[in-house]
Amino acid sequence: MTIASAPGKIVLSGEYAVLFGAPAICMAVNRRAVANVSASPDGGCHVTTPGFSGEGSFAVINAVCGSERPASNIDLDTRAFSMDGRKVGIGSSAALTVALVAASNNSIDVYAAALNAHTTLQGGAGSGIDVAAAVHGGLIRYEMSSRNVRTLRWPDGLHRRVLWTGVPASTGAKLRKLAEQNARPSRAALGLVAAQMADAWVSGGAEKILSEYVSYVDVLRQFSVDHDLGIFDAGHDELTDAAMVSNLVYKPAGAGGGDIGILLGQNALELDDFVAEHADRVHGIVSCELDPDGVRLEPA
Repeated sequence: MTIASAPGKIVLSGEYAVLFGAPAICMAVNRRAVANVSASPDGGCHVTTPGFSGEGSFAVINAVCGSERPASNIDLDTRAFSMDGRKVGIGSSAALTVALVAASNNSIDVYAAALNAHTTLQGGAGSGIDVAAAVHGGLIRYEMSSRNVRTLRWPDGLHRRVLWTGVPASTGAKLRKLAEQNARPSRAALGLVAAQMADAWVSGGAEKILSEYVSYVDVLRQFSVDHDLGIFDAGHDELTDAAMVSNLVYKPAGAGGGDIGILLGQNALELDDFVAEHADRVHGIVSCELDPDGVRLEPA
């Protein structure tokens, strides 16, 4: 029996722009997918999937193992990625893919193999940032073209709350929609502000980071409108405006249109007051912390 786990992720900046060469910032979170692989006595491939219905479970196995399914009992546990029975949107498919690659190979040296497997699973879409976070853990700066990962330190004095809209969103659908469109000026502008945003995160200063988000969010909004992506739907738009009034930063995390958003500020009490004041727009708070660990093998 081999057990491996890998963390979920939250994209902090560079969403969409990472597909066009801009750097992105992402944090691994301590909600982990777990893959348990053991020998099958009857030679068949048997799969259990606590955390989801099981639909698509063999797609993950095929992406990792190829068309010849292994003679194994495989348990794919993604319960940590749901609230009230619905997915939260913190990278369960990438984390599960990474964990299964690690468990199948009894190794955590899985970055290249996991990237290939997850690309297959997504039909060639996606940047690989969620795989990078699941493999490496921590706070990272990521570039798609080189697959380069740089580990960063979380800035002192920067506080966060992860808010759930209660509305599941499809990243794949948004990526497909974007791929079908011609580039508009806001696409290049988003790449520029994403690079500035990444530089601010690398500098490690909370005040600089929050300041840079003002223009970043403006450009991301225009990018969403220009490409009809609905990134700020499902309550994100209202929370973004309300945070600005309160001198805080709020933005959708990742593809947007539902799933989660992140609230940032320099005073933890102000964040809690904001959440309480806007409780009618916040479906829930996702309890999670920055996970310094990436993929790991667990005791059997």
